[in-house]
Amino acid sequence: MHRIVLPETRPASVGCIEELYARLGASQLTVDADACAAASRDHAWMSPVLTAAMPECARAEVVVRPRTEDQRAVTLAIAYAHDVAVTARGKGTGNYGQAVPLAQGIVVDTSRMEGVSDIGSGWIEANTGTTFTRLELAARETGQELAIFPSTTGSTLGGFLAGGAGGTGSIENGMLWDGYVSELSLLPCWDAPEPQWMSGDAARAHLHAYGTTGIITSARVKLVPARRWTTVFASFSSVGAAAAAGRLILECDPLPRNLSIDDVSLAATLCAHRAMPSGRASLRAIVAESVVSDVERAVLTMGGDVEAVLGEAVSLCVSLSYNHVTLRAKRVDPDICHVQVAGPATVEPYDEVCAVMPNAMLHLDAYARGDTIGYGGLLLASFVDEITLRRGMDRLRELGVQVVDPHTWVLGGHGPLDAVIEVARTNDPKALLNPGKLPR
Repeated sequence: MHRIVLPETRPASVGCIEELYARLGASQLTVDADACAAASRDHAWMSPVLTAAMPECARAEVVVRPRTEDQRAVTLAIAYAHDVAVTARGKGTGNYGQAVPLAQGIVVDTSRMEGVSDIGSGWIEANTGTTFTRLELAARETGQELAIFPSTTGSTLGGFLAGGAGGTGSIENGMLWDGYVSELSLLPCWDAPEPQWMSGDAARAHLHAYGTTGIITSARVKLVPARRWTTVFASFSSVGAAAAAGRLILECDPLPRNLSIDDVSLAATLCAHRAMPSGRASLRAIVAESVVSDVERAVLTMGGDVEAVLGEAVSLCVSLSYNHVTLRAKRVDPDICHVQVAGPATVEPYDEVCAVMPNAMLHLDAYARGDTIGYGGLLLASFVDEITLRRGMDRLRELGVQVVDPHTWVLGGHGPLDAVIEVARTNDPKALLNPGKLPR
């Protein structure tokens, strides 16, 4: 059985908290028990495995809410002096316990550090507490839009860069590591931390690192020319037919901004819109208005029905993509758990894939890796116990399905960690930043 290792606790001493009060002021921090508990949670509760493994002590003793970079630097310097753990968080929308302070100590809530600094042709620079809703609005005012953004658009820029991977826009523009971030600034955990500006490979080492390499303070991310988007809802007799239609739609120019598919059972569970009829697999594509006729033709070619073309449903379809689907499904059935899957084998032996877990349902999102466009997604199923879940994951791998384990808070599922570990050793010599999240 999978074993999650807990870090040594690095609690905040009375002296540490007193120094924080003295140097930051009472308005920038709190030790209120309810506030500390709220700031010590994220969406790890979507995993029954993580919920069971989460220790009772995984709660900050003090929450710091800095408004300036200097206040963040002071917080890290005090933590360094007192050997206290520090966990950074944005809006707490992560799914893997990224923002849960396993070693207690200090939680740094970065959401007050918000605001757009500058916008140019192809880029926007902002503080990392800025939400994607605000970033997209600012970009639209210049005739541009974000290259990619998460399904939870209220997430902060820093939270997404530290804990996310891809999202809306990834079909055309790839993932976080594919040129999305041109520059970023972060603070290391030293006795006198100063901002480090970096770009290229140096910046990539801090993406999806859960804040273990430093606290990101600002970033410059990619914009693309804005398009007029609308949403096509289609239904099919099977998820295979929907996936085949999706592949035709993915030949359109321009590419869809998002394309999601739910099998018959999951579409019925979500019951999210009248254009997702019961008893049918659902396909939703956010596409340029100029290619709607091509999309409709692809649907009809594969035996589907075009249910609606709705410009006002773009936001809804964003919230019906990626792991937001798990959140919606668990609101209907709290016993549902999920596994992240990808690759052609996810779709082709559909019946075999769904047979590996009880009451399994399949969700797909189109995405790009390099020059390859394919499907990734989620297999949702009834949770029996961890043994059954992990046997199902092993069986999926035997079928050729690529599996990312969402039931661990340890980094490692989204690529090699050598660069992350090397930078963490330099930027966090006392191992105080989000302890327990890097593999030992």
